[in-house]
Amino acid sequence: MKIIIDTDPGQDDAITILLALASPEIELLGVTTVAGNVSVGQTTANAIRTLDLAGRADIPVHAGAARPLVAAGVTAAHVHGATGFEGADLPPPSRSADKGHAVDFMIETIMRHEPGSITICAIGPLTNLALALRQAPAIVGRLARIVLMGGAFSEVGNISCAAEFNFFVDPHAAAIVCASGVPLTVIPLDVTHRLHTSVARLARFRALGNRIGNIVADWLTFEKRFEAEKYGTDGGPLHDPNTVAWLLAPDLYQGRMVNLRVETQGELTMGASVVDWWGIGDLPKNALFLRTVDADGVYELLFERLARLS
Repeated sequence: MKIIIDTDPGQDDAITILLALASPEIELLGVTTVAGNVSVGQTTANAIRTLDLAGRADIPVHAGAARPLVAAGVTAAHVHGATGFEGADLPPPSRSADKGHAVDFMIETIMRHEPGSITICAIGPLTNLALALRQAPAIVGRLARIVLMGGAFSEVGNISCAAEFNFFVDPHAAAIVCASGVPLTVIPLDVTHRLHTSVARLARFRALGNRIGNIVADWLTFEKRFEAEKYGTDGGPLHDPNTVAWLLAPDLYQGRMVNLRVETQGELTMGASVVDWWGIGDLPKNALFLRTVDADGVYELLFERLARLS
């Protein structure tokens, strides 16, 4: 499976990249970055630092959108820390971003490969992807799929009362992506809130016996402290790695095809996911929207794969 990861690292974004690198079924063609959890300059540095951890200087990193299409933009530094990588002490990035904008890299790469051969794993605000779809509509027919972490149904919001963070940061981009016609798999808060890190699971990461296991445990200990206190749970939800985990083991997840739209007008509901779970409207089903997950199975996959890294 050839993939591009479009991301705003963030600790759990970095774990997504590491999971892809540890999985021989996946060929990571490149990483594109966007403003979200922290600024695009910081997310780009963090993407390179993640690849440095795995010794993969061969994988290109292209910086993308510094702000949403229309919205003012917010960050999640209150969750991830000022750098987005708080919790682990890592060296500075070994290199600068590759030349060329993330959107141009995305379009060129999709058009250069065989139709249906590339999947985008989108784990931040969807600004880069929306810009690519607007700039080069031909990529719609060439992408195999977009697998994105975003939205919510029963869990409602985690940055506002109504909206999940990635959709809220750039709702107009999310609306463009959801209406694009590209096959979509959507991993919402309904799934990620069933994957609490927990003290026991953090101990399993530390027991992997490699440097990556300890760094992952340190990252998640910091990042999930805020969410554990917020929700009153043992650890916090694990969000972004589910995109790559679904590609590797789709049987661990269950959902159904639905019509999915994103609110771009509501004063109180900006960025909300409008999910026609029960088929009430006569609208085309444009997304495989996941709702349940084998949480232990996902963590066992993570433990097994990350143990392969140094």
